[in-house]
Amino acid sequence: MHSTKISDFATETRFYAYGPREPLALVPGSFAHVVIDMQYGFMPGGIIPVAGNPAIIPNINRISAAVRRAGGRNIFVRFTYDPTWTVYYGRLADGREARMEAAFSDGAEQHALVADLDVMADDVLLNKKRFSSFTPGTCDLESRLRSAGIDTLIVTGCTSSCCVESTIRDGMQLNFKTIFVGDANVTLNDAYHNGAVDNLFGIFGTDLCMTDEILDRLPVTA
Repeated sequence: MHSTKISDFATETRFYAYGPREPLALVPGSFAHVVIDMQYGFMPGGIIPVAGNPAIIPNINRISAAVRRAGGRNIFVRFTYDPTWTVYYGRLADGREARMEAAFSDGAEQHALVADLDVMADDVLLNKKRFSSFTPGTCDLESRLRSAGIDTLIVTGCTSSCCVESTIRDGMQLNFKTIFVGDANVTLNDAYHNGAVDNLFGIFGTDLCMTDEILDRLPVTA
């Protein structure tokens, strides 16, 4: 698990742009927990091994359980191969696209969510075909959120510096309020993780907290 740190420069940038940090309110019925790409393909031994992934699963599960008790929604998003994304797959090293297709096609073993995740029958499961869950035409996340009246997102998963960061950046620009949970997100190393933290906190105004804090802030309605 990463040692999440906000640089002095990001703190100054945040204060200059947004003023003192004010934690986002979690209003019953208005928030969702969005879990990004917790799939076997990103676990140790997968096609894109992220060593810290197993360590964040307990925190993701704690948040999922608390969100259910608070009347919120859990949405699990899976990275999915799309052959039309040629600007990405077409530039990969020889043989890499075929391995990505085999790993992340719908129904493939590595495409599946990790079994240790706390996923219930009433949770939402979506596929996405780009790094961001909000890229038009490649994921149904935005329409699901709008139809449910959700405007605040608690985001966990992997990787902090790619699909999580891309989703939060785009979500903010689509007028969703966003929360990044430092000890429930992971990437390839501390530098990538904290680079994403600085960008999201300092520039995009993302609310940054740890698992214990988000659990304390969640309302209890059930």
